[in-house]
Amino acid sequence: MFQKGDYIIYGNTGVCLVEDVSIPEESSMGDGKTLYYRLAPLRSTGLIYIPVTTTKFMRPVISRQQAQELICRIPHIQRDTYEGHDHRMMAEHYKNSLQSHDCADLVQLIKTIYLKNQTLAQRGKKASNTDLQYLKTAEELLHSELSVALDIPFEQVGTYIQESIQCMQKKEADT
Repeated sequence: MFQKGDYIIYGNTGVCLVEDVSIPEESSMGDGKTLYYRLAPLRSTGLIYIPVTTTKFMRPVISRQQAQELICRIPHIQRDTYEGHDHRMMAEHYKNSLQSHDCADLVQLIKTIYLKNQTLAQRGKKASNTDLQYLKTAEELLHSELSVALDIPFEQVGTYIQESIQCMQKKEADT
């Protein structure tokens, strides 16, 4: 069970702060006996009340060490080889990647869509709205988790990743 003050991943909402774990006082919510989490999403407004016994996906945010290890692995994470031309099938494939709630899968999805969009741009074509939407969602989920894990502002995560990878590559080239 999560505790007040924990940062967790809640479904596709992303990072949430557990503000409280209690039996809600509002008579319209619950049976008066069930414990609820009160979650505050970091990247959106409002509160989420969810029973602690929910089957909805929840896990702790990765640790600082896990975040740094993931960043070290980014250059070695390969793009997805799934090649579909049906937008609905592609969207379903992207959705499955998001629903794994795994940071490495998010990196793979971001790389896949980014490289696909680069190829399209070289041919003078535009990225599909589906690709752009899933790219934005995957980046938002990944960056918000890394922001909390690394204790840096959300807006600085992309730069932090780029600088970390460049530093690693420079060290490898020097050896």
